[in-house]
Amino acid sequence: MNDFLKYTLASLLGVVLACILSVVVSLLTLAGVAASGESEVTISDNSILVLDFDGQLAERAEEMPFGRLMGDKYEKYGLDDVLSSIKKAKENENIKGIYLQPKSLSTSYASLEAIRRALANFKESGKFIVAYADQYTQAMYYLASVADKVIANPKGSISWHGIAGQVMYYKELMEKLGVEMQVFKVGTYKSAVEPFIATEMSEANREQITAYITSIWDQICTDVSASRSISIDSLNVMAEAMQDVQPAETYLANGLVDTLLYKDGVRDYLKQLTDRDEDQSLRTVRISEMKNVKRDVPKDKSGNVVAVYYAFGEIVDESSDYSFDNSIVLEKTITDLRALRDDKSIKAVVLRVNSPGGSAYASEQIWNEVVKLKEKKPVVVSMGDYAASGGYYISCAADAIVAEATTLTGSIGIFGTFPCAEKLMNDKLGLHVNVVKTHKFADLGDYTRAMNNDEKELLQAYINRGYELFTRRCAEGRCMDIDSLKQIAEGRVWTGTVAKELGLVDEIGGLDKALEIAADKAEVDAYSVVNYPENSMDWLHFLDVKKTDYINGSVKHFLGDYAECFWYLRNVNGINSLQARLPFEISLQ
Repeated sequence: MNDFLKYTLASLLGVVLACILSVVVSLLTLAGVAASGESEVTISDNSILVLDFDGQLAERAEEMPFGRLMGDKYEKYGLDDVLSSIKKAKENENIKGIYLQPKSLSTSYASLEAIRRALANFKESGKFIVAYADQYTQAMYYLASVADKVIANPKGSISWHGIAGQVMYYKELMEKLGVEMQVFKVGTYKSAVEPFIATEMSEANREQITAYITSIWDQICTDVSASRSISIDSLNVMAEAMQDVQPAETYLANGLVDTLLYKDGVRDYLKQLTDRDEDQSLRTVRISEMKNVKRDVPKDKSGNVVAVYYAFGEIVDESSDYSFDNSIVLEKTITDLRALRDDKSIKAVVLRVNSPGGSAYASEQIWNEVVKLKEKKPVVVSMGDYAASGGYYISCAADAIVAEATTLTGSIGIFGTFPCAEKLMNDKLGLHVNVVKTHKFADLGDYTRAMNNDEKELLQAYINRGYELFTRRCAEGRCMDIDSLKQIAEGRVWTGTVAKELGLVDEIGGLDKALEIAADKAEVDAYSVVNYPENSMDWLHFLDVKKTDYINGSVKHFLGDYAECFWYLRNVNGINSLQARLPFEISLQ
């Protein structure tokens, strides 16, 4: 018996010690990651910045070591890190050029525009850009086409076929489940509700999608034509012929690429450009290292700050454990903007918006805080991939709005959805609900029954008031007549190019353009740029990572565009019934 207790206690002690050791090792690993993130990186002579894109692009990205430990191989890039790395590479005399190897990048064309413009600016230094991929997707070829030399694999491919907009419809599926979506909306083009109430695209939605994908395609062709000296007509002929399945020799003949090489030949070519011998390895530096390279520019000592506040993702009343991307959370956003307003060192604010919209209520509250901020200092909006519906709502009060040519914006409209599961409950599950109430509308929104006409009229009036408020905010912010504003509202989506023509946007460009305008309006010549909210990277922050972060990232990786549908269904009960947003299921291919 004594031996049994002795061995049992020894085993328990061993387990406890192993657990303690595991925790200590984990903490040391995290501390090491954090420490390595803060150490300065020195660039060797004749180095190349490698942009090896294969993953997902976000406005800002945080490294999550737990993801690595759990086997997450899906790379996440921050647009801010990419643009900063290219700028540093231009300034650093030890970097001779950029090797662009774009495999796949989950993003939209507006972000690619920003990266492409930064690469074009890099070329002004006289340094080289070489691009190579085994198979170029259409988006990645658009990015690579800015390079001095575009190389394809002799047995590789280039996707060049035009753009298609895809919408998935759920009406029949919901009918089979016994669920009906009761919809209230304002705006002929407000198509976010169509998948729930139709089985095919409305003519109005077909018109707007055709218009904006054509606008995006025109911009793509214009940029590629300028870089590759190929006429736009020729690029359209190539797209019609579906370049994806053409032999690589065709790409060389029609000017899409400069040469055909296998990967080892590309490596040898890069060695020649950087004066490396055949038996020497290339000296390379990557984005993760460039983040810790100091810029070779004098430090600003003026004390003036132009703040860049990043607002990206869904606009929500409160945060959710199951949101795949960062969200614009009401309380946090208005608290942050209030702090920027009170900080006297901040002379102007650039609000970086990349959002398809969301809660109309939260959008109104954030709009109000932007108005208050503008009373104290200039506010300039820089639009990313999207700044539509609620995203435009929070932008419209700014002193100036800057968008990319392919930004999707506008969509000034509102809708509300209320599911009715009466048939599911009664016919399929055999469940019946009786209600006793003191007043006529006491159970309004009860999903176990359909709404009556009085309830529908009440809710439609509610939606109409929301639309009137939204359009009035936009008209006041853009100094437009309300009737003129309503002619371009109706929930219609516009690209940045067309939005500028309509007066919804002031300038076409990226974050740098917005910063210039903000500094000019603040009348400051010297200033530092500080990003908000703070992107915490200390090791204690890693310990606070939610258990769902890794799960959500994995679901996003495996489901791709359908992940947003999964998120919507998971959170449907918590979503504000009054929404100002783009249809999440539109997929550009």
